[in-house]
Amino acid sequence: MDTMLGALERQRRYVAWKCGNLDAAGLQATLAPSTMTLGGLLKHLALVEDEYFTVTLAGLPRPAPWDGVDWDADSDWEWRSAADDSPGELMALWEAAVTRSRAAVAEAIATGGLDQLASVTSPGGRTPSLRRLIMHMIEEYARHVGHADLIRESVDGLTGEDPE
Repeated sequence: MDTMLGALERQRRYVAWKCGNLDAAGLQATLAPSTMTLGGLLKHLALVEDEYFTVTLAGLPRPAPWDGVDWDADSDWEWRSAADDSPGELMALWEAAVTRSRAAVAEAIATGGLDQLASVTSPGGRTPSLRRLIMHMIEEYARHVGHADLIRESVDGLTGEDPE
């Protein structure tokens, strides 16, 4: 359990480092041909944190701002709308989602361990365990940390795997 949670926390630290201390232009930089930005990435990861741990695991409703989005009409809203948010707003949104996730995971571990089943069952009838949700989040972060590496290097030359 500690290894899994440690891996997830390490991926979260990488994202925080790669997205930290940038102005709006830095968070809106892209690498052709992609339109992905670090700001969009922060907002996307905040959404995924809330979807997996707040909604799926804990069974709570989507918190703001996700609760007011028409996802059928704009499935990429978090990516697109990030350009309208300040760097501070984006980082605060992501940090708040991570805080909610940590609390939901701690509660699930305390009551059922890694085998604790989520509160939400998929339309296909599957109910994931906490173990599966954590593994998915590690995979999600690992995939996007690679994107963050490339975009951040293009912004100001920052490279590496760990903050000093």
